[in-house]
Amino acid sequence: MTELAQVTINWQHWLQRWDRQQTSYLPHREARFNAMFDVLEVLMPPEFVAIDLACGPGSLSQRLLQRFPQAKCIAIDFDPVLLKMGQSVLGDFQGRLTWLEADLRSIDLLAEFTKAKIGEKIDAVLSTTAIHWFLNTELLGLYQQLGQLICPGGIFLNGDNIRFSPTLPTFQQVSETLNQRQELSSFQVQGVENWQQWWEAIAQEFSQNPDLNNLLQERYRRFGDKSVEENPTYELHQAALENAGFREVGTIWQHRDDRLLMAVR
Repeated sequence: MTELAQVTINWQHWLQRWDRQQTSYLPHREARFNAMFDVLEVLMPPEFVAIDLACGPGSLSQRLLQRFPQAKCIAIDFDPVLLKMGQSVLGDFQGRLTWLEADLRSIDLLAEFTKAKIGEKIDAVLSTTAIHWFLNTELLGLYQQLGQLICPGGIFLNGDNIRFSPTLPTFQQVSETLNQRQELSSFQVQGVENWQQWWEAIAQEFSQNPDLNNLLQERYRRFGDKSVEENPTYELHQAALENAGFREVGTIWQHRDDRLLMAVR
């Protein structure tokens, strides 16, 4: 990422607004984070290395490193705005946080790690509310790489809204209806800032500075042609992970279709 000119912007403020609008979509967001960390606490030694996959501004990385003071984390994303925000607020977390800018839809993780001189043994990979927009073929390729990257006995944790099986249409109907009611209450009744409004607001602030505005335009260039999400079902995730060499795959935490998928390498 190119070095930006010094500007007066309160990145901590924007990160707090980001977390607030994300929680309005996902009222159990913190519970999902904690469920992830409970798994790590049980299965990992005090010192371990984790990847925050599609990290955004590093909300998960921040919480993970606060909970596990001897852990290290590698945060990977392709959104230049969110990466800039995360780096500006969190820095390198006293040397325990490494940022990597890469497109997960086409990344060669091993090659990127070599290029970035990251030689760490990967014990865990975590992702939250991120890879549901991957095309099925992209998801299959990513899981194949994770199967090679994570060390034996390591784990993959994916917290996301993962659709019920097509054989359970009533389950999916109930889940979608209640999720829509939650969003209606948050955004229309309570007037909480939503995802689109957050981006519109930060674009307005960026418009006053050419360097930051260029950063936003680069984001538009990267994601303007993003394919419509396929939102893979639980069964596809499970089959793809098992095919990639994970010996145990299942749901370890769930609230309707908001679930934490766990895979053991």
